[in-house]
Amino acid sequence: MNSNRSFALSFDIEDYFHVSAFEKQIQPENWDNLEQRTEANVDLILELLDSNRSTKATFFILGWIAKRFPNLVKSITQQGHEVASHGFNHQRLINLTRDEFKADISDSKKMLEDLSGSKVIGYRAPSFSLSPKTLWAVDELKEAGYIYSSSVNPVPHDLYGMPNAPRTPFLWQNGLEELPVTTLQLLNRRWPCAGGGYFRLYPYQLSKWALKTAREQLDGPVIFYMHPWELDPNQPRVTNAPLKSRFRHYINLNKTQSRLENLVTDFEWDTISSVKESYSIKQVAAI
Repeated sequence: MNSNRSFALSFDIEDYFHVSAFEKQIQPENWDNLEQRTEANVDLILELLDSNRSTKATFFILGWIAKRFPNLVKSITQQGHEVASHGFNHQRLINLTRDEFKADISDSKKMLEDLSGSKVIGYRAPSFSLSPKTLWAVDELKEAGYIYSSSVNPVPHDLYGMPNAPRTPFLWQNGLEELPVTTLQLLNRRWPCAGGGYFRLYPYQLSKWALKTAREQLDGPVIFYMHPWELDPNQPRVTNAPLKSRFRHYINLNKTQSRLENLVTDFEWDTISSVKESYSIKQVAAI
């Protein structure tokens, strides 16, 4: 077990039909007509974390989910986890106007604070969609009262990514803290290694090695993320989505739970807000 509390575990609380890869196949106005599976999947995560030394994590919760399942937010809070915002309707920032984004992050923050009874200071953009084209969002987050964001994935990707961003925590010009998802530097290239489809694609021992190696490389914490639907191999299939989208979404769903169980045993995890306090975030990024 790694006893250094430099590892932050996070979950983006959304359902299978919210993902950006399926946004052309499933319209938001139809979400309420689909089978809702988030509640059962989050219950599974909470049970798993509680059975492993009461591991703590940050839950970036959609306002859309919180509105329909308020007891889920209360359960997360009661078990000592951090409640943070994933926005309200899981719309990528590039698809929102500035005013729409302002309402999205304000409405979700208020709802989550009302349900949890605690201040919400963290935010993660849907699909890591904070990009050089949407940097206006940084000022809106600061204005809305957020202290930190974990919205940057510093790798190239067709749906997200800010490959020129720092790999370690940094400050935006307005003082908002940014905690990027962790990457591995290898062969003069950044490699994604801290969650999502990569955790399902790579053999577990490779993921474990990559996280340990990345921690040794970084002057900052490891930030890992997952989604509840990734533990749900029986979720309905979106058969009319492109092959690449289906591969990314469905690869190794039947292996995720056991891998997550290993992960929380092999490392000592805490919330992002707790872990970040161990570091002095001074670097100001000019992106």
